[in-house]
Amino acid sequence: MLSVYAGAATLAAPALRLMLWRRLARGKEIAERLPERRGIDPIPRPPGRLLWLHAASVGEAASLLPVLQELAALAPALTVLLTTGTVTSAALLGQRLPELGLDRRVLHRFVPLDVPAWAERFLAHWRPDAAGFLESEIWPNLLVACRRHGVKLMLVNARLSALSAARWRRLPGLARTLFSGFCHVQAQSVADAKRLTALGAPPATLVGNLKFAAAPLPVPQAELDRLRALLHGRPIWLAASTHPGEEAAAASVHAALAARHPGLLTIVVPRHPERGPEIAAACSGMPVARRGLGADPPAAAGVWIADTLGELGLFYRLSGLAFVGGSLAVLGGQNPLEAARLGCAVAVGPHVFNCADAVAALEAAGALTRVDSAAALAAWVDTLLRDPARCQAMGQAGVRAANGVAELPRRVAELLLGLLEG
Repeated sequence: MLSVYAGAATLAAPALRLMLWRRLARGKEIAERLPERRGIDPIPRPPGRLLWLHAASVGEAASLLPVLQELAALAPALTVLLTTGTVTSAALLGQRLPELGLDRRVLHRFVPLDVPAWAERFLAHWRPDAAGFLESEIWPNLLVACRRHGVKLMLVNARLSALSAARWRRLPGLARTLFSGFCHVQAQSVADAKRLTALGAPPATLVGNLKFAAAPLPVPQAELDRLRALLHGRPIWLAASTHPGEEAAAASVHAALAARHPGLLTIVVPRHPERGPEIAAACSGMPVARRGLGADPPAAAGVWIADTLGELGLFYRLSGLAFVGGSLAVLGGQNPLEAARLGCAVAVGPHVFNCADAVAALEAAGALTRVDSAAALAAWVDTLLRDPARCQAMGQAGVRAANGVAELPRRVAELLLGLLEG
């Protein structure tokens, strides 16, 4: 099966090149860094030990920041190569790594696509001493190439849904070959650990979700103070990390509630900021402004589209209640802990299989509500805008629930360093 997969990926390489150019046209790749996606990199490998960590996108990269800080404290001479696959994650790391004093210790590069020749070129160039793959980033050709190069592997903050486990069970030989290659597994939950072990992974060394240990999202304080003064006294709610269809739901919530809550401001932060013009067009018939064009919120009741990068920390602090997207759409949900950690009452849709443990923990704490439609979301927003004390209580419960497992980043860092020590 591995040979079949490798052969298919090799044959697909021309189509994958074309796909990268199409992504570039949509703003999902960076032109001067496109060769990185094929394992080509002009930056030389730094001398000394190098640890490679791979995270898919923004949420996973953010959850790694405390681990990176612990690695810097425990191993000052170590270089970390951190790869991701999205422009938004590159923007986040470009901001956060210098803020944390890690920009000279951590190199961000884009991960190559899972083509055997590209994976081989990437590993031959960087020659990592050990590697950690986050959550469910299981790329067969990259993993096989790591084994061929003698790179010891750890699965970090691992998650595997019951549905994904069932799919892997259809290919038991392939699953055992890939999952048995990890030296350590740190799983998000006991259930994740059991599913991974059943597929051939070693028993989990640690259980706990790094996203519970992440630091609060950053904020430019001067801009926060300015906007708080500008919006003082206005009712505000936030639809964060939204996907197609969810912005229409947010617009319908605004239309239903604007008359009941004078001056209502609905802030929409799309998961992909390049969709700002499309979202603005869908909100025709009501006052709309786009932060991506430099505009402040509408002066009257309206929708403010925050089509910018890396500013969720600002908008969560402006609003006491937030719907977290990817959950009305059947996408598995975005991370609700970021909102809860900053004191927001949180709502999510029914499709949260990517963050089920976080949702369950917040729901048990009384910090999160599930909604299954735009009408249910409107009722939730209306209730909390009318009852600020209840909204504040949910937010405080979320802060308490989201700040667990403080010791986990250091223990993960120690396990990764253990791989380097052999």
